[in-house]
Amino acid sequence: MTRLVNGTGKLLPFVGMMVAMLTQSGSMVVIKVAMIDDINKYVMVVYTFALSTILLLPFALFLHRSERPPLTFSALCSFFLLAFFGSSGTITAYVGIELSSPTLASALLNLVPAITFVLALIFRMEEVHWRNSSSQAKVLGTIVSVTGALVVILYKGPLIFKAYWSNFSSHILKVSPQLNWILGGIFCVADSLFTSMWYIYQSSVSKKYPAVTVIVFFQLLSSTMLCGVFALIAVRDPTEWKLNFDIGLIGILYQAIVATVIRYLLCTWCVLKAGPLFCAMFKPVGIIFTVFMGAIFLADDFSLGSLIGAVIIVVGFYGVLWGKSREENEIAKGVENLESSCHNVPLLQNRNR
Repeated sequence: MTRLVNGTGKLLPFVGMMVAMLTQSGSMVVIKVAMIDDINKYVMVVYTFALSTILLLPFALFLHRSERPPLTFSALCSFFLLAFFGSSGTITAYVGIELSSPTLASALLNLVPAITFVLALIFRMEEVHWRNSSSQAKVLGTIVSVTGALVVILYKGPLIFKAYWSNFSSHILKVSPQLNWILGGIFCVADSLFTSMWYIYQSSVSKKYPAVTVIVFFQLLSSTMLCGVFALIAVRDPTEWKLNFDIGLIGILYQAIVATVIRYLLCTWCVLKAGPLFCAMFKPVGIIFTVFMGAIFLADDFSLGSLIGAVIIVVGFYGVLWGKSREENEIAKGVENLESSCHNVPLLQNRNR
């Protein structure tokens, strides 16, 4: 029974993060399609956060009522800071996707493991012992994952398959061939930085305030206010705020229900159960989903470089997971040895007497 519980404890965060990455990849494609349909990106962010807040309100009110810690001013400030990191990452991601493509945005999100690992070292949430194989695996796995992402961006190679419906899709979506990859890449890197900061701080907040739905609700509420103020300054045309029954509205619904509420809950719960580095390591998997979704829904051609990069990313991904798993096993064995030695000390002392 103990083995089953331990196995389930490791399996559920794994499944949760895989689902979260799938929803995130779908989100990038939906965002691109919606913005091509001329919806304002900042307005879309505000409506998404606002609808997500409303949807999550009943859960925040009624779940964990007996176990919910008191809402202090310090807790509210923590939620607001989390919202700042999250909303800043969302805005920079939207801008980056608009200027480039979902594939590039997903690829550059693979900087998150490296940034998170460095931040975790700075805040002493992770340790590196260079002679330890688990530490070596985590460092090398992070480097390999980032290298794979760079391969996807810099090397295309021959096409493995071409989207024959690309002309039709391009006509429908009005895809512009001139994409500002450099500026878009800078915004996507900024998204990775904010996401890494969110993971690190989320881990600390979740330990102090373990009510997941309450944390996510106040994050979304604060994000709505922050992005609302920003959008009111950036978007002066009132007609930009008008919603029609089109792809833009569908995009907002998907973003609010699937990509925000469900993904936020999954990520927050997984950070609480498995830690920030474990969750950040799933970012490389997102590019695989995005490449295939981009080929299907945006008529992006799938090249050899994308395949090679995806394989490299997966190798690095599992390398880090192996290192993390080995480190946890070593810690568990150390605790067991310490407990056994503590039990043996009184007996030895009695014998010496």
